[in-house]
Amino acid sequence: MDPGAFTARRTGELVQISGGGVAFVPSPLPPAPDFLTPAVVTALAEATIELGRLDGQASDFPHPEVLIAPFMRREAVLSSKIEGTQTTYSDLVIFEAAAEELDADRTDTREVSNYVAALRYGLSRAESIPISKQLICETHQILMTGTREEARSGRFRNEQVHIGQRGLPISESRFVPPPAIHIESTFENLIHYINNDDGLPLLVRLAIIHYQFETIHPFFDGNGRIGRLIMPLLLCHAGTISKPMLYLSAYFERRRVEYNDHMFSVSADGRWAQWIAFFLNGVTIQSRDSRLRMRQLQTLRAQYWGRISKARNAPALLKLIDALIELPAMSNGRAQSILGQTLQSSSSAVDRLVKEGILVPFERPGRTEYFVAPGIFEIIDRAGETPSDSLAIDQSPMPQSPQFHENGS
Repeated sequence: MDPGAFTARRTGELVQISGGGVAFVPSPLPPAPDFLTPAVVTALAEATIELGRLDGQASDFPHPEVLIAPFMRREAVLSSKIEGTQTTYSDLVIFEAAAEELDADRTDTREVSNYVAALRYGLSRAESIPISKQLICETHQILMTGTREEARSGRFRNEQVHIGQRGLPISESRFVPPPAIHIESTFENLIHYINNDDGLPLLVRLAIIHYQFETIHPFFDGNGRIGRLIMPLLLCHAGTISKPMLYLSAYFERRRVEYNDHMFSVSADGRWAQWIAFFLNGVTIQSRDSRLRMRQLQTLRAQYWGRISKARNAPALLKLIDALIELPAMSNGRAQSILGQTLQSSSSAVDRLVKEGILVPFERPGRTEYFVAPGIFEIIDRAGETPSDSLAIDQSPMPQSPQFHENGS
């Protein structure tokens, strides 16, 4: 790491490390509040409005709980992609739908599935314990289950790491996080900051928290994913959003260079305002993006209802459609579990969805027959953020289709 890149405005201390070179130890939080520039205030206002709209729109969905899983999976895929994992959304869906039949060596996909499990766990656990070292380490342990780093999961690293191009010596790395002896104290300060309000708006605090976590880099592996996972956890824990629907990995992945540059600039030159404005812009864009996907899912649900509304078993078919929004892969066995009907009746319902073009076969020779919902896949998995996607959201009410009680049939 080049000490010459760090100015007098840096937000931490450069310390010598064994073997030569320096590492960066971030200063305790909170930072001096001189970053509330007009640009940051404007970005904050826009992000706050869009996040509120996102939370309201999620609550208006007929069964809002079915939206949580697909957005979680998309976040898991994109957050892992930033770290170099190649698993796709369809890989993850089929893995989760048929994990017991898949080969055990699907390491990348298992890691991405672990991200979903870790996020679910963190959200649930935060209902009973504070945001703490314990919660974050437990979540990290789930993230690393079954991976090559499982033996070091849930524990802070005890060795020096560095960030940069693979194969380069530590002296040539772009950034070197603090030595292991500094992790406990810097992390304790971070947890104290998380749990003690300093008067700043939560979205601004979230940008500060994310920077500090990634700079400390407390674990040997999985820091990026845990750091991004913490954000929806904090938003839900604070009651800012009622459901975990805001995820920033898509924004960071598309702007990976900017993302890294902004955080480095905070460390090297104290550029908090630029990083926070960048972060808040991500909240705005991803809130709009999620709202658009929700609207498209609601429109698609209504279109599907139009195709099946006259069927004798229409309520059961709609129940399967809602289950497909949650996980867009279906087998006859899964349909039976959802509907609580005989296998013959459930298979008949699946056949009707195939006939209507809602489901198509997924070829897996010699294994359980699965079907996937391409229309739902397209909405969740498309890249997003074209000008029309994330900047111009129709404000009219979403199209409605009927709701049925869970025991409807």
